[in-house]
Amino acid sequence: MPIWVDADSCPKVLKEMLFKAAERKQQPLYLVANHSLQIPRSPYIRAVQVEHGFDVADRYIEQRISSGDLLISNDIPLAAAVVAKGALCITSKGRLLTPDNISDRLTMRNLQEELRSSGVQLSGPAPLGPQDKQQFANQLDQWLQKQTKTS
Repeated sequence: MPIWVDADSCPKVLKEMLFKAAERKQQPLYLVANHSLQIPRSPYIRAVQVEHGFDVADRYIEQRISSGDLLISNDIPLAAAVVAKGALCITSKGRLLTPDNISDRLTMRNLQEELRSSGVQLSGPAPLGPQDKQQFANQLDQWLQKQTKTS
């Protein structure tokens, strides 16, 4: 079960965590972006550069992800699409998106989009803090442990 990363928006510090985890657990890791990526030499880590364009990387991931795979992304519509296929998603803040909570997250995201399009100024996300990094690491570790038990 590979890990797929929406790499255009994934913070560097989280990519570093993912690189280490992929090596340590011999876990396939695919980073998908519309620009060139620097990745370590590894038989487990692959960078996929897609053409520029709106949601091209998202569509690439959505077409290839399978049930049981993991997505790393803050893109809620993409997360909803892959969760519907049986995958899970972890956001950069370490929130696990599952069938139990994705519809609420999608509803909230759509509401925020409506507010923004009507001219309401909303604050952006807070910077990634130490607690977020720890939460991300914990969620990733839990998913990796489940993979070890099922393989």
